[in-house]
Amino acid sequence: MKGFKDFIMRGNLIELAVAFVIGLAFAAVVKAFTDMFVAILGKLGGSPNFDTYHPGDVPVGAFLTALVAFLITAAVIYFFVVKPYEAVKSRYAKADEVDAAPDESVILLREIRDSLNRPI
Repeated sequence: MKGFKDFIMRGNLIELAVAFVIGLAFAAVVKAFTDMFVAILGKLGGSPNFDTYHPGDVPVGAFLTALVAFLITAAVIYFFVVKPYEAVKSRYAKADEVDAAPDESVILLREIRDSLNRPI
C-alpha cells in the first residue's frame, strides 16, 4: 500500500488529473463556440451542415462538416491559447536574458582572477 500511496501522492499524477479536467472544460467551451460560429454561418449563408451534400452519389458532406468544425476549433485554440502563451513566454524569456548578463564588477573580478592565475 505504501507504493500505491506514493504513486497517488506524486505531483505529476495530480497535475495530470487537473490538466485533464481543465482540458475537458476547455473542450466544452470550444465546442460551444464552434456551434455558435456554425450557427452564425448558417444565418449568413444558408445551412452550414453539409451532411446532405452528395455530389455524384459520394457522401462527402459529413467530411466537409467535420472539416469546418476542425478548422474553427484549430483557430480558436491557436488564437486564444497558443498565441497568448507564446507572447507571455517571450516576455518572460527576454527578462531572463537581461538578468543573465553579469554585472561589470563581476567581469572585472573575473579578469583580475584570470590575470593572477596566468603563469609569469
